[in-house]
Amino acid sequence: MSYIVMDACIRCKHTDCVEVCPVDCFYEGENMLVIHPDECIDCGVCEPECPVEAIKPESEDEPDGKWLKLNTQYAEIWPNITVPKEPMPDYQEFTQTNNKLEKYFSPKRGIGD
Repeated sequence: MSYIVMDACIRCKHTDCVEVCPVDCFYEGENMLVIHPDECIDCGVCEPECPVEAIKPESEDEPDGKWLKLNTQYAEIWPNITVPKEPMPDYQEFTQTNNKLEKYFSPKRGIGD
């Protein structure tokens, strides 16, 4: 089992998690991060680092596995990120927003390292 990045990351994109990841399994999109589930070693060190609680164990995914699928799909095409960056400039406006996947998700690639 691995960890996954969920809805809360969208339009926030804090990167505190990438700094502590021992296997560099984070990938960067334009407005969120994902975890490559085949690379994640289930150590859990990233989960408490996320200030918006966007990182959860795979067991807390939706019944249809929506977040595992999204993390898997985009980790294959987005660039790897291992160095922390500033969060999105307007992240505070989106910290408490719900249903961000439907409203704000971007499939575009991030910059990576």
